[in-house]
Amino acid sequence: MSRQRHGFPTERDRGQAAVVGVALLLGLTVLAVGGLTATAGSIVEDGATSAAATRVGDDLATALGPGPGERETTLELASGTIRVVNRSVWLLDDDGVVWAGHAGAIVYTDGDRRVTSFAGAVIRSDGREGRLIAPSRIAPANGTLYVGVPVLNASGADGIATGGHRIAVTLRTDARTDRIDLPEGDYRVAVETETPAVWERHLQERGATTARRDIDGDGIPSVVASFEGERTVHLVVHDVALAVEVGR
Repeated sequence: MSRQRHGFPTERDRGQAAVVGVALLLGLTVLAVGGLTATAGSIVEDGATSAAATRVGDDLATALGPGPGERETTLELASGTIRVVNRSVWLLDDDGVVWAGHAGAIVYTDGDRRVTSFAGAVIRSDGREGRLIAPSRIAPANGTLYVGVPVLNASGADGIATGGHRIAVTLRTDARTDRIDLPEGDYRVAVETETPAVWERHLQERGATTARRDIDGDGIPSVVASFEGERTVHLVVHDVALAVEVGR
């Protein structure tokens, strides 16, 4: 008969410990594999959402590109919501507002990802940061300030949600272009936006100094861009009739 010395395990104890150790190891392996599977699924889903946002950004840039005439652009959406929201662009001088355009913005949201087409630019953001994927048509050159602004007269875009089903959203546009030339002066351009940092970087890269103001008191800031020296203004307003429909 075997005897157990105090503090030393018997063969039976060691066998039980080995079984428990293997069970624990198997349990940890299952947890690890489960975690990896969940992570991989999250990465795939995140990648699909990112790819969808990229496609929507490209499509919006095409739909609201410069030039008159009729266009039709179809967005294939598997998730998210698309809507038109009120946004304005102002042209200011020392006496106040020279021109105001209630331009409207098309906004696509899917979770914390958002793509916004407004004032000729397309901006993509993910809740942490935003970046410009199509530039505006606001730029100084040779003593002139060029300002191109699509102004949306939209219908059918109070908010279209996919409801988790794949749908086709068609944007039909008919644009008419008006050109306004303004005499030399000290002008500023104000762009109302929920992503002011992106607009500030963009306009500063084009030589502007910027400030923020809530011009109409609605709680949404505007980035006010000032370009050095007096300039004439070449203002191009694209009056865009926009119909947003589900289906082709």
